[in-house]
Amino acid sequence: MRRVKKLFKKITGNFFGNFSKDIGIDLGTANTLVYVRGKGIVINEPSVVAINKKTGQIMAIGKEAKKMVGKTPGHITAIRPLVDGVVSDFEITEQMLKYFIAKVHQDSFTLFPRPRVLIGIPSDITEVER
Repeated sequence: MRRVKKLFKKITGNFFGNFSKDIGIDLGTANTLVYVRGKGIVINEPSVVAINKKTGQIMAIGKEAKKMVGKTPGHITAIRPLVDGVVSDFEITEQMLKYFIAKVHQDSFTLFPRPRVLIGIPSDITEVER
């Protein structure tokens, strides 16, 4: 019985591993880079989020948000959620990360992707900033 369980785990582990991706993220003040194992850097976009201040709705992220700078009404503002390598707006940073991870998976047929993600952070930040 133990052999069957071990074999099943080995088969399903490899099977489901084919549907997920190993992702490395360099969350920078200016740009966010996303690396996918076997493909290299697949995303290199500005760490910018455009937000409608009236509704709080995110209008654009990354390149699209940067294109909007200076070309939108006053109630739409571009935010850089990281300052000096440190997260200054947790909620916006979370949405930006979700967007970039989803963008990596948009070319795959996985309905519910479960990537393994590694995010690089500066070594000199405080415990709270981590």
